[in-house]
Amino acid sequence: MILSIDSSAVTASAALTDGEKIIKNEFINAGLTHSETLMPMIKRVMNGVSFNELDAIAVVTGPGSFTGVRIGVATAKGLAFDADVPCIAVSALEAIAYNFVNENAVICAVMDARRMQFYNAVFKAEGGQIKRLCRDRAISVDDLRKELMQFNHVIIAGDGAELCYGSLELDNVILAVPEMRYQNGIGVSRAADDKKSISAAALLPVYLRPSQAERELKLKRSGN
Repeated sequence: MILSIDSSAVTASAALTDGEKIIKNEFINAGLTHSETLMPMIKRVMNGVSFNELDAIAVVTGPGSFTGVRIGVATAKGLAFDADVPCIAVSALEAIAYNFVNENAVICAVMDARRMQFYNAVFKAEGGQIKRLCRDRAISVDDLRKELMQFNHVIIAGDGAELCYGSLELDNVILAVPEMRYQNGIGVSRAADDKKSISAAALLPVYLRPSQAERELKLKRSGN
């Protein structure tokens, strides 16, 4: 039995699963208020099940909103320490791809990284399986366009999908429908299925580039 958590984007979600069985899940798209909404949502999903009964807690460790990722990881660590259960780190981009496990297409997962870049990874959905085609990265629209031109059928999804889709202007790319566009607890659970568990102490956020505050500090120091 796994509790799966995501708060890496404007959306937040949690799911309680037992193997292939979805016991309960919730999804919220209400802006970056995860510090207020995440724990109440987790408690509703658990619905009286003790955290000590869990086999693991899976959580998105990045990429995404720096604040959102930190909230999710800190919440998972706290619950795991308290209940003495292991954790499973999941990529937000891979969780997005698992929304399309029943498709036969290339899945382009994109999250808005600002500054004319996207957090991105590309996956192949085929035969009920998801295969990763590249690592998680920050990439420009121009570079992504060159890569996607080689594929016949691409579905683009994620919180940056609409913005990226409008900039790509490729006939072989379609925009995922809104209800399948965002990562969610069920996708996190599916992505966690073949991953090794780690201790709560070893669970850390994964950032593909420095935060805005870190970039500004670096510029300030270089200016001196």
